[in-house]
Amino acid sequence: MDRLEAFKAIAAQAGRGELTFPTNIDASIKLQRALNDDNCHIDLAAKLVQADPLLAARTVAIANSVAYNRSGMEISSVKTAVQRLGVRTLQSLVTSVIVRQLGTKIRNPLLKAKANQLWEHTAHVAALAQVIARRVSHVDPDTAMFAGIVHEVGGFYMLSQAEAYPEAMEGDPEEWTTYGEVPIGRGVLQKLMIPENVMKAVEAMWEGMRALPPENLGDTLLLANDLSPIASPLHARPGATSVAAASTIDFAVGDGTLATIMEESAEEVKSLTSALLHG
Repeated sequence: MDRLEAFKAIAAQAGRGELTFPTNIDASIKLQRALNDDNCHIDLAAKLVQADPLLAARTVAIANSVAYNRSGMEISSVKTAVQRLGVRTLQSLVTSVIVRQLGTKIRNPLLKAKANQLWEHTAHVAALAQVIARRVSHVDPDTAMFAGIVHEVGGFYMLSQAEAYPEAMEGDPEEWTTYGEVPIGRGVLQKLMIPENVMKAVEAMWEGMRALPPENLGDTLLLANDLSPIASPLHARPGATSVAAASTIDFAVGDGTLATIMEESAEEVKSLTSALLHG
């Protein structure tokens, strides 16, 4: 089996919904389904979150981040944190736990290092997308953060399967973007019941087409991806902006510029990234 055949095999599994997840993901997916219910009350959401120690810690950390806690009064109660964040932000956090758990079954040190770097990249993109949405593109910030969390989920799944399909990590890295990223990513996103508007934003990132200044969720995600100081370890996207070049991206936003907004928001981005990374 060569690399292309490995991608096709993994993509076929994903397309059929025959995804091999670590067992601890099942509980997180059930929690995600409960939060997706329009009748899910904040009190029930708080009880569900408290039952998952990792999610509880991450929820409190996010609620105390600069982006969500402008008063500076520290929150230590899960229920208070849930009330501050709301169910939609909780859906993002549950998904972040699912994405992170995909790396727990990886034993190979090189693959584990790639998964860790991919999570660092993901956390930066999610935090940047939230701030860019709120300050620049004026799309929903929570949805933008959610899109950032899931934008590389296909890569996480591929890394989790690489020990069973070692050929997936051999050959030219560009083959991932050409043959693996889209079919595998689409299958995993569908399995995780990702909303259609977020699917479209991730697909826009795969295509690499965007407007500056950003006008929609896809543009917001692409700009956040370009501005991330940590690159994806899986590939250099064709036409992607380098880290050095990304630092020169600027344009007018109202009475200011992107550069001034990002400078003003640096502490928010740092705080949110740290909360996502370390919980």
